[in-house]
Amino acid sequence: MRVDTKETDRPTRESEMDAIRRVVAAVQHAVQNELVEEFLSLFRADAVWTTGGGRRLLGRDEIAVFAREVLPGGMAGLTMTLEVVHVLFIRADVAAVKVRQLYVSHDGRQTEAEGEGTPLFVMSTEDGEWRLVACRNTGVLNG
Repeated sequence: MRVDTKETDRPTRESEMDAIRRVVAAVQHAVQNELVEEFLSLFRADAVWTTGGGRRLLGRDEIAVFAREVLPGGMAGLTMTLEVVHVLFIRADVAAVKVRQLYVSHDGRQTEAEGEGTPLFVMSTEDGEWRLVACRNTGVLNG
């Protein structure tokens, strides 16, 4: 994983990186277990989410409507993993987080329908906690 940082910022950045990884792990846990309220708690109230299909959702309320439609039953037969692959600290309290997303069937095969994604999460600290602010879920085309 590559992190854009200055040597003098390393101890602080590492603790922030750990916090960012925990948020991404919480997204994975909430989606994998179809925990809508846990998923929603990770977003700032005015967050923006663009789905893999290009649907624009403005604010936690719109994200909630969508999540309540797709999460229950959406992970049937699948396991989803999220891995932080790159973090760009735009400011000390704002980061662009590139994520690798894999969907695997319960028998261990990567699924063709969902396959691999490459989401971008823009995150900021709010009251000392990292929150999702602007996110875009993008699939990776095969070939």
